[in-house]
Amino acid sequence: MNKYDLIVIGAGNVGTFHAYHALSQGKSVLLIDKDSEPIEATVRNFGQVVPSGQALDTWFEYGRESLGIYKKIQAKFDITARQNGTYYFASDDEEMVLLEEAKALFKIREYSSTLLSRKSCYERFPNLNSEYYKGGLFFPDEVSVEPRTMVHRVRQMLIQDFGLVFMNNTAVINCEIKNGICVVSTATNQKIFADKVAICNGHEFKILFPEIFNQSGMKVCKLNMMQTYPLPEVKLNGNILSGLSIRRYDSFKSCNSYQHLQTPEWQKPYKEWGIHILFKQALNGSIIIGDSHEYADVDENAKLPLGIDMNINDLILKEAKRIMALPNWKIQNYWAGYYSQTADGGSYEYQIEDKIFISTGIGGKGMTTAAGYSRKRVEEIF
Repeated sequence: MNKYDLIVIGAGNVGTFHAYHALSQGKSVLLIDKDSEPIEATVRNFGQVVPSGQALDTWFEYGRESLGIYKKIQAKFDITARQNGTYYFASDDEEMVLLEEAKALFKIREYSSTLLSRKSCYERFPNLNSEYYKGGLFFPDEVSVEPRTMVHRVRQMLIQDFGLVFMNNTAVINCEIKNGICVVSTATNQKIFADKVAICNGHEFKILFPEIFNQSGMKVCKLNMMQTYPLPEVKLNGNILSGLSIRRYDSFKSCNSYQHLQTPEWQKPYKEWGIHILFKQALNGSIIIGDSHEYADVDENAKLPLGIDMNINDLILKEAKRIMALPNWKIQNYWAGYYSQTADGGSYEYQIEDKIFISTGIGGKGMTTAAGYSRKRVEEIF
């Protein structure tokens, strides 16, 4: 078969769920990735599915829809999704007020949450340092996944149950429209045809459409993360987010008190590097900790440092140790993740003759919102 209803270029979360929704409509789909499997932002994150952190607009709704999609797939095929919920822990009175106001905003949206007293926080997480937290807010419906496993399991399910065709180690070097048909050319001189093409390969779409890319106004973000050795004696069920996360996440910016939030002097280096502290325990017992944010314009992404800045990692670990008491803090690996994002925190979309659809710049929202967002884009494609 050399012609498809849809060719999707890029097999990360956004591309994979474009394929999922098109296949669900009965379309024939080819999914292409330049590597043996996705190795960028899709697998270099926490694996936290947290609609509670999204802007309280369409992105929150995409996140809520994504939760339903993850759970629907998990019921039939193990993609490592587990409903352990999300916890935000306030470190001071200002953050606690934000949690109280956020609960009211989510109640309006009929999205379940529970305020936690200091005692309840300790009962659920004895490893929390008691001097850190004032209280918490719990979202029971939210999900954790294994980021380096989930997207591959979804793809496997689509191949097995829906007839997805997957081509890996395939670099696409050209995508054009000829006589009303999309023609995709690979580096091995293969030509593949489709009625429609979805470009979902992050900031690498610059290879195919450099002029569009340079005019996109996007930025590339680099983030630092780390992972401990397995700590089987520690049980951190759920996604754990800190006071710095409350201060950073878009949902809390809708709270009335947010505009009056003060930045203590000690937090200024954290704000400079976009650091907020998250914890997620993997299935093997190790704990993922992070993260930070450094930015560069898409046409100047080489200015982002090549190495891992240990000064940033030291700041991350310092605050992590203030929040959590672990048996040890031995780190087995550090890594950097990269993703593109738009200036307004939305997504970058571009359409060519109702045939080629670019979807990128989703930022750090991919694990939480890609499944719901991709449904919207596929409806626009077909």
